[in-house]
Amino acid sequence: MESEICNASQRSAGVDAFTAEVIRSSVVAITDEMKTNLMRTAYNMIIYEAEDFTVGLFDADGNTISIGLGLPMFIRGLSDAIKAKLAHWGKENIHPGDILLTNDPQVMGSHLNHMIFSLPIFHDGALIAFSSSMGHWQDVGGVLGAVTRDIFSEGLQMPFVKIFKAGKQDMELTEIIRSNCRLPHFAMGDFRAQIAAIRTGERRLTRLIERYGAATFKQSIELIFDQSEKLARAAVEKIPDGVYVAESFMDDDGVNIGKHIPIKIRVEVKADEMTVDLSGVSPQVAGPYNSGATAGRSASEVAFKFLTTPLLLPINEGSFRPLKINLPPGRVVSATKPAPVRTWMTVPMTVADTIFKALAQACPDNVLAGHHADLAAPRTFGLDPKSGRSFHFPPMLSGGGWGALSDTDGQNATFCINDGDTHNTPVEAGEGRAPIFVSYRKLRQDSGGPGKFRGGLGVAQEVRLLSAGSVLSAMERALCPPWGLYGGQEALANRFTVVRKDGAVEPMKTGKTPGVIALQEGDGFLIEVGGGGGFWNAMERNPARVLADVRSGYVSVAAARADYGVAIRQSGRKFELDVAATAELRGSRRREEI
Repeated sequence: MESEICNASQRSAGVDAFTAEVIRSSVVAITDEMKTNLMRTAYNMIIYEAEDFTVGLFDADGNTISIGLGLPMFIRGLSDAIKAKLAHWGKENIHPGDILLTNDPQVMGSHLNHMIFSLPIFHDGALIAFSSSMGHWQDVGGVLGAVTRDIFSEGLQMPFVKIFKAGKQDMELTEIIRSNCRLPHFAMGDFRAQIAAIRTGERRLTRLIERYGAATFKQSIELIFDQSEKLARAAVEKIPDGVYVAESFMDDDGVNIGKHIPIKIRVEVKADEMTVDLSGVSPQVAGPYNSGATAGRSASEVAFKFLTTPLLLPINEGSFRPLKINLPPGRVVSATKPAPVRTWMTVPMTVADTIFKALAQACPDNVLAGHHADLAAPRTFGLDPKSGRSFHFPPMLSGGGWGALSDTDGQNATFCINDGDTHNTPVEAGEGRAPIFVSYRKLRQDSGGPGKFRGGLGVAQEVRLLSAGSVLSAMERALCPPWGLYGGQEALANRFTVVRKDGAVEPMKTGKTPGVIALQEGDGFLIEVGGGGGFWNAMERNPARVLADVRSGYVSVAAARADYGVAIRQSGRKFELDVAATAELRGSRRREEI
C-alpha cells in the first residue's frame, strides 16, 4: 500500500515523496498518541475500556487530516463540528488559546453525551489546523429510565461556546457543565483528559510544522489527499457500473411499538464514483433512535472505506472524494431538532449493513453478511450500599457475531460496526464499579448463521444485581435478524430477558423493555447478542469444519444435522463424523431441492 502511495502522481509541486511520506506517518503517529493519552487519563470506563471517543487533526477549513478512531461512526463527526464552528465564529474570531466546545446533535450527528473540544493551531499568526477530540461522558443530565420524546429531556445542550478564551478557562461555563452532571467527578476528569489530548496534538503538530515549514506541510497534506482519492477511485472502478438496492428494517422506535422503521438503500456506481442515496430511509421517529445528518453520512463513509481502502492511513478527506451522498433532512439519520437522539447509534450501523447488502449483487468478494448491529448495553441504575453513591450504566459490553465473508467465517464476540475498536469489558472491571455480579458470559451456541462460511457467534451474558436497582433496555434488531448472502442463512437475532431471583424469566417481545423495570437484590437480566449471517449454501461446508465447530461448542449436534446435513456421533464428550450418514443426508437434501 505504501509503495502505491509513494508512486502516485504528485499534483502538489515543491514537495518530494519522501517528505510527504514522513509527514503522512507523523500525523498518524500524532493521532495515535492523542488517542493513547485520552485513554490513559479519562475517568470513565466508556472511554478507557470501551473506546467510545475519537481524536483527530484537521486543516484550517475543517477537512480531516488524520483521525484516531475509537468508534467508526465518528468518522465524520469531528470534521463536521469544526466546519460548523468555523461557520459560526468565522476564522477572524478564532484566536490562539481558544478551545471551542459543543455537543449539538445536529452538528456532530450523535447524542448529547458526546462533548467535542476543538483547539485551533496557529503558525506565524495564521490559523493552520485544528486538534480535536470527542468523548462520551457517562452522564450529562436528562431523565433516567424513560423513553425520551425530545432532545430537551436528554440532558445538557451546549451550543457553540469557547470554554477557553485566549488560554484562560471560562470557569462559569465549566460550573454550569459540572452542575448538570450527576457524576461531576467523572465529567470533570474526562473534561481534563480531552483537553490534554488535544493539547498533545497541538504540541506535536506545531513541532512538525516548525521542522518542515508551513508551506511544505500544506503541500504534503494536499498530496496525501490526492493520493488517497486516487486509490479510492481505482477501487470504485473495479465495481461494475449499475444501480443496486436493498432494504431492511429496525424493530420500532420504542414509542410506536411494533411499527417497523424501514431502511431502503440505493447505491449507484458509475465509473470511478459512487452515490449512496438515503432518501428512502424512514422519516425521523418519535422515539430516541434518531441521529443528525452527520451520522447518515458517516454510515455511508464507513461502508465506502470498508469497500475501497480499508487499510489506508491516515483516514482523511481525500479518501471520500469519490463518494456522493443524497440525504434529505428529516430522515431518521438526518433528524432535525427537537428530535430525541439518545439511542442515535443503532440505525446508522444497519444503514451501513444494508449498503453492503445492496453491493453484494455487484462485488460479493468485498462485502460481508449481516451482523448483530447493536451495542447490547442496557442502562442500569441504583444505589451502591457500600459507597452510598448512585451507579449508572456500568458498561458490561460483550460483543456479538459478525457476518461471514465470501471466503471466511464471521468473527465471534466482536463489537458492532458502530463501535469498532470497543473492547469486551472485563467482568472484574465491571463488577468493581457497581454492585453487580456476572453469573456467566459465554458464546451463544448455534447463533451464527449457517453457510459454507459460518457467521460469527453472539454472546450470552447474565448479570445479577447485588442491591435493588432498575434496568432499561433499548436493544434493537430482535425482529430483523442478521441476514445471510448467496444462500447463507440468517443468524439468531438479539434478545433481552429479565431474570428473577426465584428463577422466573420475563422475555421481552423485542430487545426493549416497556419502560424501566424494577429489580430487587438477586434479580437481573440476560443479554443474548445475535450472531452474523452465513455466506453461500451451508450444504457446501466441509463436514470436517462442521465437526470442528461441534467440538468447539459453536454448533450443536442437532444443528449440524439440520442446518449442514452433517451426521455426528456423540459418545460422552467425544464427537466423530459419520461419513456415510452425512453423504446420505446431503444427497437427500439435494434430491429435495431438485
